[in-house]
Amino acid sequence: MAVISMKTFLEAGVHFGHQTKRWHPNMAQYIYGIKNGVHVIDLRQTLSKLKVAYEYVKVSAAEGRVPLFVGTKTQIQRIVKEEADRCGSPYINFRWLGGLLTNFGTVKQSIARMKTFEEIAGEDGSYEGVIKKEALMMERKRVKLERSLGGVRNMKSVPSILFITDCHKEQLALKEAQKLGIPVIGVADTNCDPTGIDFVIPGNDDSPRAVALYANVISTAVMEGLAEYKQSRIQTPPVDKSPAKKLKSKASVSDKKEVDADVKSQQTDLKETATEIKPSAKKPKGKAEDSDKKENADDKQKQQTESKEKSAEIKAETDAKKVAEEKTAAEEKKVAEEKTAAEEKKAPAVKPKSKLKAKASVKTAEAKAEKPTLKTKKPPKKEAVKTDKPVEISPAAEAKKTASTKAKKVEETETEK
Repeated sequence: MAVISMKTFLEAGVHFGHQTKRWHPNMAQYIYGIKNGVHVIDLRQTLSKLKVAYEYVKVSAAEGRVPLFVGTKTQIQRIVKEEADRCGSPYINFRWLGGLLTNFGTVKQSIARMKTFEEIAGEDGSYEGVIKKEALMMERKRVKLERSLGGVRNMKSVPSILFITDCHKEQLALKEAQKLGIPVIGVADTNCDPTGIDFVIPGNDDSPRAVALYANVISTAVMEGLAEYKQSRIQTPPVDKSPAKKLKSKASVSDKKEVDADVKSQQTDLKETATEIKPSAKKPKGKAEDSDKKENADDKQKQQTESKEKSAEIKAETDAKKVAEEKTAAEEKKVAEEKTAAEEKKAPAVKPKSKLKAKASVKTAEAKAEKPTLKTKKPPKKEAVKTDKPVEISPAAEAKKTASTKAKKVEETETEK
């Protein structure tokens, strides 16, 4: 950190706070006193807190984490942009868009849209091949996006640190950082609440000179940390590595030679032992082959016998099933025959009843035959009613009728007797 004395703080107006009626009680520990109705900030605490913030930013930049500069006041916009560009950090200097951190996916889409407008416009911004009206509309949209998202065009993910120049105005950014757990380095005046700020820098947040001093310190910390980060990523020169490689190669060659010598000695020992064992081992080989053949034959015989036994068991089971089925069929036949015999025995006792029924039916038939004969005594009136006109009858027909009536009378007399 560059040497900053109390004189530079006083010249920049860091010690000036707000009126006593606008103060926040949580800032009481950072207030030195009151002069002309205005709070005076304790610059000793400001210096110590700024050093702590400087060290933290430097360490984080050495790990590759860069802060996001936030300052949207009109008198601070230019300073924030210059300091952020100097250290290569992203910045927001026009307006904090709601959800810039919590809804960063949609912000990335709008950044991509802005880049497409820039590509269509070209380097000159002439919009070649585009209608004048469309070009004007596109230029308006591009300018609008450039103002709010121009400093975040290269930010690919949510930042790891936030540096806020006025925590009282940028409360939305402070709340989003608290939700996501992002550490905040913030300048707090006497009217601010320092509870949500991780690294508080008590001081004047309205003076451009004071804000330029804070931003300069943070940007220098980022630059120093990034320099360390680049040095750590640079590879060591190849001259240092070559001797180690040669030594490794020499060691590997010597090890290979020793291994080859050991292998050769073992092979020679094995050959000598093999030559000694060969004549005595010829006969056992033949015996072993015979024994293997015998074992194979025995295995085959065992398999055959097992298969035969299995087939015999299956046949026995099928035969037993057939016998059981035949027995059940015979038993069913016997039961049916016994039932029929019992029914035949009972049938003769029932026959007389059928004879009596037959006699009764004959009697009823005779009675029915007698009833019509009695009814015929009455003269047939229906025939006379139906015939409206007189019918001429031949003498032969009359003779037949008289003969039939006589025969009927004879039969009636016989029946009455």
